[in-house]
Amino acid sequence: MKFPTTYTLKQISEILGVSYVGADNFPVTGMNEIHVVENGDIVFVDHPKYYDKALNCAATTVLINKKVECPEGKSLLISEDPFSDFNKLSQFFKPFERSVETISKSAVIGENTIIQPNVFIGNNVKIGANCLIHANAALYDGCIIGDNVIIQSGSILGSDAFYFKNRPEGFDKLKSCGNVVIEDNVEIGAGCTIDKGVTGSTIIGMGTKLDNQVQVGHDTVIGKKCLIAAQCGIAGCVVIEDEVTLWGQVGVTSAIKIGKGAVVLAQTGISKSIAGGKTYFGSPVEEARKKLKQMADVKKIPSILEKLKQQ
Repeated sequence: MKFPTTYTLKQISEILGVSYVGADNFPVTGMNEIHVVENGDIVFVDHPKYYDKALNCAATTVLINKKVECPEGKSLLISEDPFSDFNKLSQFFKPFERSVETISKSAVIGENTIIQPNVFIGNNVKIGANCLIHANAALYDGCIIGDNVIIQSGSILGSDAFYFKNRPEGFDKLKSCGNVVIEDNVEIGAGCTIDKGVTGSTIIGMGTKLDNQVQVGHDTVIGKKCLIAAQCGIAGCVVIEDEVTLWGQVGVTSAIKIGKGAVVLAQTGISKSIAGGKTYFGSPVEEARKKLKQMADVKKIPSILEKLKQQ
């Protein structure tokens, strides 16, 4: 998320009430999660295991819970609770805006787009031309929809990220202030849920088709011309390259990549990145031919044991 104007390190420290390391006028232009940070961004880190990764990423300001040596060309914000302070910045720069009507007056809707009854369209939503949004769909604030998009009934775009910190008193929610971007010629089936990014965008690429009851997690990027069948669950921060096919009930863990043209057979569990251009099956996932051969070999075990007993 980029700020509306450049802030100084001192200004950010005053918003949070924390100390800092760096020049008073050190420029801060936005805030993001570590996988999407750019020069000028703030990134937060609250565990020693990830200090080095945060200090050496593209972000130039690190919100951290320990005073450490500051890398050259960067600045630090020293916080007792970086998670909570990151939330404070989200609420400061993009506070929740209550809706007072079913279709916001700030929404922009393109020519020949049809909005069926009981559709909710939030603040600052943009919808392109020749779209069809069926009854009871919900498009939360900031969603961007391209041209020729079809969204079936009951689908929800822009719900909060499933991102929590476990504290003694319960789970603390990381505030979501990103959005969902749906490119041209996408179709979204009935009852799908697409979470917005924490600070960036969850993106569905041009020409991709989602079946019914598909879940897409925060900050996930799905490429062009993908097919995703019913009841697939895709976690956050996943990259799915172009022309990937996921058949029914495939589960995908967070922060992995699925290569271009991969085909994943039904009920597969993907717990690691997989290369493109191959067909996969099973949990844990393997190339389908290899996995099916293993399963066939397992079926032979009883007869092999029986023969051994007879010897």
